[in-house]
Amino acid sequence: MDESVVTPWEVEGEIDYNKLIKQFGTDVLTEDLLNTIKKYTGDLHPFLKRKLFFSHRDLGWILKKYEEGEKFALYTGRGPSGHTHLGHLVPWIFCKWLQDKFDCEFYFQMTDDEKFMMRPDLTLEQTHAFAYENALDVIALGFDPKKTFIFSDIDYAKTLYKISIQVAKNVTTSTAKAVFGFKNSTNIGMVFFPSVQAAPCFLPSVLKGYNVPVLIPAAIDQDPYWRITRDVAPKLGYYKPAAIHNMFLPGLEGPSGKMSASKSDTAIFSIDPPKEVDKKVKRAFTGGGQTIKEHKEKGGNPGVCTIYQYLYFIFEEDNKKIKEIHDGCKRGEVFCGECKNLLSEKLVKFITTHQENREKARDVLDKFLLKD
Repeated sequence: MDESVVTPWEVEGEIDYNKLIKQFGTDVLTEDLLNTIKKYTGDLHPFLKRKLFFSHRDLGWILKKYEEGEKFALYTGRGPSGHTHLGHLVPWIFCKWLQDKFDCEFYFQMTDDEKFMMRPDLTLEQTHAFAYENALDVIALGFDPKKTFIFSDIDYAKTLYKISIQVAKNVTTSTAKAVFGFKNSTNIGMVFFPSVQAAPCFLPSVLKGYNVPVLIPAAIDQDPYWRITRDVAPKLGYYKPAAIHNMFLPGLEGPSGKMSASKSDTAIFSIDPPKEVDKKVKRAFTGGGQTIKEHKEKGGNPGVCTIYQYLYFIFEEDNKKIKEIHDGCKRGEVFCGECKNLLSEKLVKFITTHQENREKARDVLDKFLLKD
């Protein structure tokens, strides 16, 4: 029985990504598309090589527009309910690479309104403050301030509202219920909110006065928003937004679900001290045997190992090295402690550098912001 749950607000259980592609009606990221990307970029990002990004909507169309001379804009965002963790950074890191390779503008939405309406335990002041803390993590990745536009829904409401109500007028309550699972107990703010998250898909076109193709790199749980946005776009005279979806980074407790800010012990946060990062890695779930003896005899299972997943998808780009880890684990010759030490070293180095850049970002934050 498949007990996995994937919605914009909840991801639980072991995820079958092939089933998600069928369920959501997206397309597999093919080798042909990857080769087309490579034609323009010279090389593929490790996230593409290792299939961390696996699904898309209209990526081929976006690349065709680019070939015809139409630059696309990037759009993604963050629901600021707490501090940024490693899973949040995945699409942002990819956006930075896309900005560098395709010389495109990047629009980043901070949905402080949504998190306030969704979470009874959070005040508007808290979500608003978290938004700007999260923005520091975006800037720390090295985006171009002349081509990067970060905005809070609250502080950019005047501009966003004009777009949002045009979207809302074209989405029925029955559609919203069917796509998002809203119930009679759902507050009306949340029912309206999908039109707010749709708005940045059309923001570049509104600001420039002509149609701009938009590509959304994001985890696949956000895809329901783009489904309704794509339905509405032609009615408003805009291009349908394209999307490229990444898999979820698992929490440190194991392969079920995704890394979550609400489970602080199982997530690596951008503000975690290096010693805390090391401690969390050392406690993480692995695919190794219960004892050294068992591991030697039966080998491990890197397919369910959180440590291996982090190395494979993010922190070990060397194909030869990652194959040695994978095969050595299965043979019972590479032990969990070795892999944990390797990941901890790489992760601590990454987080330390990120935190230095994050502090520098405070001085330049205003250069990136859109406000009414």
